Amino acid sequence: MLLENKIAVIYGAGGAVGQAVARVFAREGARVFLTGRRLAGLEELAKEITAAGGRAEVAQVDALDRDAVERHAAEVVGKADGIDISVNAVSIRGDLQGTPLIGLSLEDFLTPINTAATANFLTATTAARHMAEKGAGVIVTFSTTAAHLSGRDQGFHATAGFGVACGAVELLSRHLAGEVGPQGVRVVCLRPDGIPEAWVAWGMIEDAEPDPEGSPTVKAYMERGTVLRRLPKLAEVAETAAFMASDRAGAITGTVVNLSCGSVID
Repeated sequence: MLLENKIAVIYGAGGAVGQAVARVFAREGARVFLTGRRLAGLEELAKEITAAGGRAEVAQVDALDRDAVERHAAEVVGKADGIDISVNAVSIRGDLQGTPLIGLSLEDFLTPINTAATANFLTATTAARHMAEKGAGVIVTFSTTAAHLSGRDQGFHATAGFGVACGAVELLSRHLAGEVGPQGVRVVCLRPDGIPEAWVAWGMIEDAEPDPEGSPTVKAYMERGTVLRRLPKLAEVAETAAFMASDRAGAITGTVVNLSCGSVID
């Protein structure tokens, strides 16, 4: 198993991406500590993982609260003698897309930026301090292609502060990787394109049929703009996260992994 006996903390484990990552990590042998702002969904996920033979524990943690993040990390270290993997799958508030910048309120512009920067800074640096003491660890962050759109897509998508937030996560990940690498800690950012399975929670999923005027839906437009003519699947993203967190990817750090099905070609 890729992650046998690894200790993994997953922030935002109640969301679509966090759930998918938790299931794969547990299947691959990790002991997963699931966190989020609400316990109900986390407890159901933990039951599912346990029933499948995995190991999971839950805790109510607001990733925007420094004290809560640090307290929980200390509790995990006390229980499990360390943290091997930290994953931040907290929502960056992509639901606030859709309004051009010139018509956007300052609050709506800053909300995803502040959320992404605060949550990722607190969770990543807290984990890094504990990992540095052991001389090993992996921090996994998430961005999206909103940080790297083509000119055509910039005109089609009004990503507002969401695109800026994704760019901030990528830069934070690179900078942190450079600082903590000498202590044996790796930092990898995953950059998927839109994941239709995750849109349901936001009420964003659309029919694939064009509107009466012939314009494609967002989903159809995005699929047409990829090399593979499709968007990434949750399972693909979660499996990649597990590989990047494993010792098999031990030489990979300070990079952004392209999971866009070719909507972005680096």
